[in-house]
Amino acid sequence: MNDIQSKFTKVLEAHLRQRGVLKENAQWTSLEGGRTNRLWRVSRPDGDIVVKLYNVEARNPLFPNDPMSEVRALQHLAAYNLSPILLEYFQADIGSVVIYQHLEGFSWRSDCAQVATLLHRLHLTPAPRGLRQTPDGSDALRSQVQTILSACPTNTADELRRLEPLDHIPASGLKRLLHADPVSTNIIDHAGGLTLIDWQCPAIGDPCEDIAIFLSPAMHLAYRGVALTAEEKRAFLAAYPDRAAIDRYRRLEPWYHWRMAAYCLWQGVQGGSQAAEGYAAEVEALKETFSEQV
Repeated sequence: MNDIQSKFTKVLEAHLRQRGVLKENAQWTSLEGGRTNRLWRVSRPDGDIVVKLYNVEARNPLFPNDPMSEVRALQHLAAYNLSPILLEYFQADIGSVVIYQHLEGFSWRSDCAQVATLLHRLHLTPAPRGLRQTPDGSDALRSQVQTILSACPTNTADELRRLEPLDHIPASGLKRLLHADPVSTNIIDHAGGLTLIDWQCPAIGDPCEDIAIFLSPAMHLAYRGVALTAEEKRAFLAAYPDRAAIDRYRRLEPWYHWRMAAYCLWQGVQGGSQAAEGYAAEVEALKETFSEQV
């Protein structure tokens, strides 16, 4: 653990002792899953915990970073076995802190059908109040992409603008509960099955949002190291029980690849090391949808 990490853990351990969360010396292990916030696994005799220190200065056009949204989601989902158990939330002088139960398991690697079932269960779960609404339909997705591209270099942004899908897909009007960031490292495979973690950007809206992010080639390259195969993608689409949602996703798929390509461009501006690879994968997937529609 480096000096900065050690400084944070000393401050946080003092807070946790004061609040009765820790009663004796504990081992702090930095977790590498989060790319925006700092996370530690902290050992305790009565069960390990995850301590998340929010980076409140982080700004992201696709994945907001809001501690109160995570608190709201974890409180609401406690009865549904879809998330870890929230233990504590407080505001410290070094930032917002969320503490939840550590799940002994590993990040999801295979069996897309299980993820399809998990996300469908989530989408049927009542949503808590106060969550943001995701873009719904092609007009809203276009507006979001225009905002993202306005922060990107003109030449590359113009190249992507020329690949804008043409089909108009009306808004669904759906307000389903969404995780909104169901990448592989946010799905934990443990003894109790699959559980979603890192709820800093939950939302309500069209289930296609979660479907698109899970199937995104760029997201799998960034978090799993390899994109889904065509067979894995087919397995997910076949296993998701709501056929109307899958039919709608297939119509919206070009728009979601176009948006994720824009997001990868934005990531490149921020210095993301895998942004170029993700951009190329999303553009390739986008062009494949064009050929399929001919």
